[in-house]
Amino acid sequence: MKVQIGPERCQGHGRCYDLAPELFGADEEGYGQVLGDGLVPPDLERAARLAAANCPERAIDVEET
Repeated sequence: MKVQIGPERCQGHGRCYDLAPELFGADEEGYGQVLGDGLVPPDLERAARLAAANCPERAIDVEET
């Protein structure tokens, strides 16, 4: 699984990094950003899906690999 954030959709609510801080962080303006290369370890797949489902703008894309 791989995650990415569409920067044109992110409004900086921060739910992604609140729900999955191992996968997402905030940039200098408070917008969400993917940490690392976006590959999600199997034990964090549930957290990635939870963050994506709770994003108000649906800015998180989850790609099954």
